[in-house]
Amino acid sequence: MFNRVAAAVLVLSLAACAAPRPRPPLPQAPTAAGLTSLPAPGEYKIDSGNSELRLLVYRAGALSNLGHNHVMVNRELTGIVQIRDSISASSFSVRVPVDGFVVDDAQARQEEGGDFPGDIPQEAKEGTRRNMLSAAVLNAAAFPEITVKSLALAGTLDALSAEMEISAAGHSSRISAPLNLQGDAHHVTAVGLMELRQTALGLTPYSLLGGALQVQDAMQLKFKITLATN
Repeated sequence: MFNRVAAAVLVLSLAACAAPRPRPPLPQAPTAAGLTSLPAPGEYKIDSGNSELRLLVYRAGALSNLGHNHVMVNRELTGIVQIRDSISASSFSVRVPVDGFVVDDAQARQEEGGDFPGDIPQEAKEGTRRNMLSAAVLNAAAFPEITVKSLALAGTLDALSAEMEISAAGHSSRISAPLNLQGDAHHVTAVGLMELRQTALGLTPYSLLGGALQVQDAMQLKFKITLATN
């Protein structure tokens, strides 16, 4: 019995000494390609089939090596983009169904590189998704959607920034995000990436074992919003 207890203590001690892999620097968003003007003024729907929201979530805590980093992808975005005569007069709104998140898709993990090695057992994926949708995090039962709406747009076609309001789990927050516009006047996609803290959205990062195994507050947000201009 003593030997089993000693072995368990040794395993936990080694785990506590193991630091999680540092996150890579946030990469630069792709530069705009060929967009020289906005589409004609009007109301455009978001092309859900060619749009995506992606979250990279990282493990933390003394026992972090017992957990995984996660890639969460949502391809069920809907919304409206209002194009006016100028960027500053334009606006957008996006709706993100929280039930649409796919956790740790094998291809998505491979695309994100070395911080997301291998595939994750289905049971672990389901557990992560269940925790994410629970009342303690996104509270999907009470708040089935995350909404994003622009408050102000500024800059130029090749250097655009958006002031946005994000409503998640009953809490609204204001954040700023850089955007890059790609395509041409008939095919327009806005892409961006940024670091975003869960606590800035009013969310509490998932934690267990008194914080020994937890999710980092900071996560990376990537998005691609394509307009249905045809």
